[in-house]
Amino acid sequence: MIPSRFEQIVEDFQFLENWQDRYGYIIDLGKALPELEDALRVQATKVHGCASQVWMVAEIARSSTGTAFRFRGDSDAIIVRGLIAVLGALYNGTDLSDVPAIDAVSQLKRLDLENHLSAQRSNGLQAMVARIQSMAREHL
Repeated sequence: MIPSRFEQIVEDFQFLENWQDRYGYIIDLGKALPELEDALRVQATKVHGCASQVWMVAEIARSSTGTAFRFRGDSDAIIVRGLIAVLGALYNGTDLSDVPAIDAVSQLKRLDLENHLSAQRSNGLQAMVARIQSMAREHL
């Protein structure tokens, strides 16, 4: 099941008429993203394969009803911070066991990002998805 937060982004994208507005929307999502503490901006949390500096950390919440996956991330590039926020809408709050089943490529295609990001940004986005999947597998 895809979180309603991500579905809202898809709806907002459909409402926005041009890519300049969509980029602005992504940038606004990035501006709203809380910064990652300096202590977490270390080599162990760095996402490799991104042209920008990107860091991601997993947070797992175990309860009697399941295990919720959440990640926090940050970047030195505002558009990348926005992409981190989009991925957060897709993954955060999902049961840990469901994270590997999320087909981020298919979901992100709904936003048509692959046709509007540079090759470097697309590769970086794929690297962030791979990092999220890897963090989830580490905790399974």
